[in-house]
Amino acid sequence: MSDQSTSAPPPRRTFLMVLPLLAFAALAVLFWFRLGSGDPSRIPSALIGRPAPQTTLPPLEGLQAGNVQVPGFDPSAFKGKVSLINVWASWCVPCHDEAPLLTELAKDKRFQLVGINYKDAPDNARRFLGRYGNPFGRVGTDANGRASIEWGVYGVPETFVVGREGTIVYKLVGPITPENFRSVLLPQMEKALKAGS
Repeated sequence: MSDQSTSAPPPRRTFLMVLPLLAFAALAVLFWFRLGSGDPSRIPSALIGRPAPQTTLPPLEGLQAGNVQVPGFDPSAFKGKVSLINVWASWCVPCHDEAPLLTELAKDKRFQLVGINYKDAPDNARRFLGRYGNPFGRVGTDANGRASIEWGVYGVPETFVVGREGTIVYKLVGPITPENFRSVLLPQMEKALKAGS
């Protein structure tokens, strides 16, 4: 009988066995650094500079201001006014955080504040607005989320600045905070107010 000794695989075969592991490790490191860097509120929107979607939405059933039903979402109301469109829901935790800021924003009569209530039950939405106050002059209900898709919404909350001519001039992904309000949203609103005045 011959003595068969086990020998190591040839170097080329070892390299081929390790190659997938090295490729996976390189991709994992790349994804780790790319996902960790960057501001999620800076997700680009293809709608910037384009006309706002012409989707009308029914009013939030039972939401009243001064015993009058608050009107729904009508894009024709954007013409001639700078509008701040906020997509929100009562089940959205960051929406609760930004609600007091929206109430403060509503005091500025240079623009109109419009809400899109996203995939929410009317009772919950009214309770939410009852708790924080209704900052919106108009509130449309987007029960199935289709209108929000037309607006390019990734998730709630999101806020859009629409210029006087009805075009989207800015999109903020995520909640309005005191920091991003002062540093980003207010300058964008001021720019829209100056344009076409």
